[in-house]
Amino acid sequence: MMKQQPSMINAMTVDVEDYFHVSAFAGQVDIKDWGDRFPLRVEASTRKTLDLFAKHNVKATFFILGWVAERCPDLIKDIAAQGHEIACHGYAHQRATQQDRETFTQDVARCKNFLEQLTGQKVVGYRAPSFSFDTTNEWAFDVLRELGFTYSSSTYPVKHDLYGVPDWPRFKHERPEGITEVPIPTTYLGKRSIPIGGGGYFRLYPYALSNKLIHRFIDTEQQPYSFYFHPWELDPDQPRMEGAPLKSRFRHYLNLHRMESRLSRLLTDFRWSTMKDAYQIGL
Repeated sequence: MMKQQPSMINAMTVDVEDYFHVSAFAGQVDIKDWGDRFPLRVEASTRKTLDLFAKHNVKATFFILGWVAERCPDLIKDIAAQGHEIACHGYAHQRATQQDRETFTQDVARCKNFLEQLTGQKVVGYRAPSFSFDTTNEWAFDVLRELGFTYSSSTYPVKHDLYGVPDWPRFKHERPEGITEVPIPTTYLGKRSIPIGGGGYFRLYPYALSNKLIHRFIDTEQQPYSFYFHPWELDPDQPRMEGAPLKSRFRHYLNLHRMESRLSRLLTDFRWSTMKDAYQIGL
């Protein structure tokens, strides 16, 4: 039996990118083939996301890829018109750890400027592709401040083969560069830190376990919880990526057919709002 909905307001976030943008398939996909060799499906899956949010009366933060925004401008306008927060996910979904400062600056500025021109909203939030801020590129926080961002959600204090700095802060904190950083949530099983922020982990864990871990995080830490997912996770009929490693295919395709029903339960079982509202950023 599930607990009653907690009073804590939590952050619901969406990383708006398509199935061929993910870092796990970088070895099979060349950026020059985006939208040409691989059919665009992100608009339909994002509109499905919007319909779910409207059904459950949820407002969320959409971290939008600039490449997607340029090809689906009406979609982005509709996200803003429905009262959701528009935030930046960079332009070309390149991991920040693989960019130098100038390339990173140009990538993020291109996305931010286009989103602001398109929606008329000031964009103050950023999330790095694959949570790719770590000890090798802390200069990225300086760049965000210079570009006018207020907050970031680009760190994941876990050990992972693509990302993560396990000993970095687990909760919202002010960086010395002047940026508020909101890490992806983790909890402990014994002495081991485990990820509970969403994405593939939400599809891997049984829903009852996810629900229990989120409740425990809120009750124990007395902190807002933030959840993330991608529109392609609501698209079980997406094309399969040929030649991808077994581990990448397992992570990407696991339980896609269960994601919509699980997300609907999550939207019902907890209270949700945008990053700015849940974490009182700039208010």
